[in-house]
Amino acid sequence: MLEKASQVRVNPADETISHGGLAVRFLLTGDQSAGSIAAFELTVPGSQHLLAPAHSHDHYEETMYGIDGVLTLTVDGHRHDVGPGQALCIPRGAIHRFDNNGTETAKVLCMVTPAAIGPEYFREAFAIFGVGGPPDRARFMALMRRFGLTPAPPQV
Repeated sequence: MLEKASQVRVNPADETISHGGLAVRFLLTGDQSAGSIAAFELTVPGSQHLLAPAHSHDHYEETMYGIDGVLTLTVDGHRHDVGPGQALCIPRGAIHRFDNNGTETAKVLCMVTPAAIGPEYFREAFAIFGVGGPPDRARFMALMRRFGLTPAPPQV
C-alpha cells in the first residue's frame, strides 16, 4: 500500500503543448489514472477560431469547465457559451467544435472520460499546424481518426 501512495502526486503530467497562442496543459493522463480520465487546461486567445474541424467521438465524453473568459462550444448545431464556473458535458457521438468569439483569452478545464486522448494527439496536431501555410488536411484527418475522433462532414 505504501508503494502506491508514494506514486500519487499533484499534476503528474504537467506538460504544456502550444501553437499560435493556443495552449494545452496536461494535468493528468490515462497513464496516470489507469485509463479512467485525462484532464487538461485549454487556453484559447481572444477572437481565435480553431483550425480543427467539427468532430465527434464515440468512445468517450468530454466535459469542459470554464475558468476564465468565455469559450463558445457548438454541439449538434447549438451554441453554448461556457464561462467561469460553468460546465458542459459533450456526450459520445455529438458533433462539436469550439471557438473563442470574444476578445478576452478563455481558459477551460477539459476532462475526457475514459482517457482516450492525451498529449500525443496534441503534439502531432500542432506539428501538422506548425509547418507553415495551410495544414495538410488529409494528414490531420488521419490523425483524428487514429485517436478516435470522427471529422464531421463539411457543411454545405
